[in-house]
Amino acid sequence: MKSIVSLSSSIEGGAKWFVNKIKGKMQKPLPDLLKEYDLPIGLFPQDATHYEFNEDKGKLTIYIPDSSVLRYLTVVTGYLEKGKLADIEGMKTKVLVWTKVACISTEGAKVHFTSGVKKSRSRDAYEVLRAGIMVDKF
Repeated sequence: MKSIVSLSSSIEGGAKWFVNKIKGKMQKPLPDLLKEYDLPIGLFPQDATHYEFNEDKGKLTIYIPDSSVLRYLTVVTGYLEKGKLADIEGMKTKVLVWTKVACISTEGAKVHFTSGVKKSRSRDAYEVLRAGIMVDKF
């Protein structure tokens, strides 16, 4: 069932991309969008290329391919602001155990992950696009 939902999301994301291309409304690459909002380009795997962004609401939905899962569900959503991605669904980070990420914000050379508690990491670690790694459980 999970693979059918993933396939459906992937097809839906590709179809929206194709319709926008025909209409002449091409989206910028996800790393460019993140950079524009002062977030590091390596927050998501490099093959996470399909996304939807409602600029009026700031709502960002990123479609993560099954082959590239590093503590992400196959769909990640959140609200994008300058230097911040908030109300995140579908992403986890490790504090002592893997916990749901609620917000990501930047401050200078630091990236702050809020998941019940705020954990900061060096921004440099997220400035490079990397492939994700398959895991058994989210």
